Amino acid sequence: MKIVSYTATAVLVVLIFYLLFIGKDLLLPLVIAFALWYLIITLSNAFSRVKIGSFSFPKPVCTFASFLSFIALIWLLANFLSSTFDDVLDVAPVYQENLAERLQSFSFFDLSEYEGQSFGELLSGWIDIPSYAASIAASLTSILASGGLILIYLGFLFLEQGHFSKKISALVANPEKELDVNKIIERIRDDIQKYISIKVFTSSMTGILSYIFLRVMDIDFAGMWGIIIFLLNFIPTVGSIVATIFPALIALAQSDGYTLSIIVLGGIGTIQICIGNILEPRLMGSSFNLSPIVILLNLALWGYIWDIPGMFLCVPFLIIVTIILSHFPQTRPIAIILSSDGRLRVPIDKTISHFSFNPSANSLLTTDEESPDKG
Repeated sequence: MKIVSYTATAVLVVLIFYLLFIGKDLLLPLVIAFALWYLIITLSNAFSRVKIGSFSFPKPVCTFASFLSFIALIWLLANFLSSTFDDVLDVAPVYQENLAERLQSFSFFDLSEYEGQSFGELLSGWIDIPSYAASIAASLTSILASGGLILIYLGFLFLEQGHFSKKISALVANPEKELDVNKIIERIRDDIQKYISIKVFTSSMTGILSYIFLRVMDIDFAGMWGIIIFLLNFIPTVGSIVATIFPALIALAQSDGYTLSIIVLGGIGTIQICIGNILEPRLMGSSFNLSPIVILLNLALWGYIWDIPGMFLCVPFLIIVTIILSHFPQTRPIAIILSSDGRLRVPIDKTISHFSFNPSANSLLTTDEESPDKG
């Protein structure tokens, strides 16, 4: 019986990922809209806690101000990146040529058996700056082109948010159980909000300090790199490595020697280590530790399904899933497998152990309560 259950679960997971793949154009804007909706609500709650004497702003005003803040921020970023990427695409062939010349002088390994290419020639063939720049620009253009659909989704989410609690009440149909369900939702929401708040703070610090350092070192497009480093730091390990290597490659491409590239590599690497390995774990307490192998597999999976946007979203998805799974003893072993060292932020004695969902009864039942089928 268990084999049948596991097989059905595996088939369901495969079917879900297949639907995500074929429904990319429809579902990706919805996911972006949901993320924006959550961030807007979080910022609105922060605005509502601001008091001037005994006066506090009404909730609708806070929500509207939060919405306008995000729209203005996205508009400024879109304008900045669109104008900057035009310059990057123009200069990318020159960077590629300079980078190829620098890399071809490397002779650390004798790779003549590989079609007669040296190590530098092989490496310069892998690093295609114009192709990377064009791919990133195309992804940003695709997201901006979906802006209208994202706004429509966002509007419907705001219209529906007032009915979420009513749907839970109708689904549970029991005041005591409804209270327990709301506690579960609140616990998960607090965990996700804590992660996002700390990650935004540490990524912002990393991006700002990297921008200042790159500006001092007179690296081209320092502002663009500051934003990209901010975004890449939402991908643990892999994002930090990429955010360190690529500015160093740009420094190598725009200079006549290797000194500037080494300095940039050391400087950005030091910033990443100090914030990502020292400050961030202290702020998070027991950090959301994920297995590096799981991260790489998850990165490849979401990159295949949703391209570059999927690569940016993959680790937040994985962290959210791990948080949710860790709250229930039935799924806690999966969360342990996804973690790096088996230690989860949710202690075993604080997991929710008394709920199970009975689809046939369309209600939530306690495990010590008989289902209607058993009479």
